[in-house]
Amino acid sequence: MTDATPASWSAGAPAAGADRTLSLTDLLRVPLHRLRLVTAVAVVGLLLALGYVLMVPAAMTANAVVAVRPVVTDAFTPSGAGADRAVNMNVESGIATGTEVVQRLADAAGADPRDIRNALEVEVPTGGQILRFSYQAKDAQRAVQSANLAARAYLDVRRTMYEQQRAEMLRSYDASITKVAAQQTAVQKRASTARDTTAGDAAVAELAGINNQLTQLNAARTEIAAVDINPGWVTQTAERALVTSAGHRPLYLVAGLLGGALIGVVLAYAWESTDRRVRSVADGRDATGLPLLGTVRRPPWRGSPRAVDADIRYVAMAVAERVRQPARVALLAAREDATALTAGLAVALAADGREVFVADDSGRTERLRAAVLADRGRLPIDPSRPLVPKPRPAGSPATPSAGGETVPARRPSPHPPGARPSTDTDATLTLPRVSPARPENGRVAAPDEVSVGVGGVRFGTWRQGADHGLVLFNAPPAESDERGVAVARQGSAVVVVERDRTRQADLRRLVERLRAAGVTPLGFVLTRNGRV
Repeated sequence: MTDATPASWSAGAPAAGADRTLSLTDLLRVPLHRLRLVTAVAVVGLLLALGYVLMVPAAMTANAVVAVRPVVTDAFTPSGAGADRAVNMNVESGIATGTEVVQRLADAAGADPRDIRNALEVEVPTGGQILRFSYQAKDAQRAVQSANLAARAYLDVRRTMYEQQRAEMLRSYDASITKVAAQQTAVQKRASTARDTTAGDAAVAELAGINNQLTQLNAARTEIAAVDINPGWVTQTAERALVTSAGHRPLYLVAGLLGGALIGVVLAYAWESTDRRVRSVADGRDATGLPLLGTVRRPPWRGSPRAVDADIRYVAMAVAERVRQPARVALLAAREDATALTAGLAVALAADGREVFVADDSGRTERLRAAVLADRGRLPIDPSRPLVPKPRPAGSPATPSAGGETVPARRPSPHPPGARPSTDTDATLTLPRVSPARPENGRVAAPDEVSVGVGGVRFGTWRQGADHGLVLFNAPPAESDERGVAVARQGSAVVVVERDRTRQADLRRLVERLRAAGVTPLGFVLTRNGRV
């Protein structure tokens, strides 16, 4: 008998994942499987933020408030819609952060004007004529002094501007008054020298108009000279008790942690794009184009190296369905070690009454034997399997046979061996028969065989298993050793895919090698060895 011929294997692998919909779980799977990288980068970001918080001193912020006053000719006139009572706060904010104010602060502190401009901030509340000066410095004393100096410098600059405007207006009025006074003098001379009444009356009338004009100019000049040019006053001075720490230092730690996590996720996607691993059954189908024989999970507790026994038995049933004895099945993996799966399959196949020979040419026989012994201890008890009858005690009635007849009991010998010593020196000594030790399943096991259920598992090299009906070859990693593919050419192959470890590129290369060698694998098994 030969191996059962499995279904034909198409030359091109089916694109099983071509129509798959990318879900949120697929997007989260990459950072979750690269959790160590994401965590490491997030911790680095947190440490950098913590170092910045500890190494860089906190900036102290002092605030001073200035109430801006509109400059009007009559401060006691009720407010109206006149433009002289409105203050353009955008212009005032520009003056407060202008070159003159910044230069005064730089001269007082002996610092670079660019640093002063970066440290100074002027806020304008909506709907109010208030300027809030905020200054950041490394110490509270300097912050307080600079904030108060900025407020006073703004008021001084604004007052100087108003004084210049008033001086220009007064100078213009003085020039006009001087001109009108000269006209008044000329008209007075002409009126005094007039020879007829008509000329004199005309000169007097002209003189009256000039006097009125001169009076109006003097009155306007007096109003301009009496204008209060105070641009405002400081309503709140900066004090050390009111100094606050600039910014929120704990937010730097949160920002460092979140920023590091984001960079770690990006690096995880970049690493995954260059080092693709098999994450699911769909990935295994996409890479191999083979049917799934089963998935071998690990127990719920993390870090356990053994697999779930029921999963191994399901895989064994799938393999047994596809082969007929004599069968040669090679368990192939790209770079991983399939020893645990080989031992588990051997135990599951032998438990149903098969004689399994486990071949290994890589020096892992003792590991296979230890794994088989460990898996045998976890075999479930089958209540339908008849137990081996125990020896019948002496004097008990005989057990009826299957046909209903009673087997007659053998009469004991009147002279049992050793009951009566013989006096003849040449007499023959009769020794009792020593029965061979039998295992629990009633089979006589060979010295190098491990009894499993009603079957057995033997170990050896590939050449030693040539005469056995069912041989499982524990192939070395195919990336470094070609013996697994060579053995698969003489029988069948099972591709072992280890989730989160087997690279898709290595798996595709293994399948291409099997296809080139003319091997038709039975399928692939998705397993997990308990480690991330």
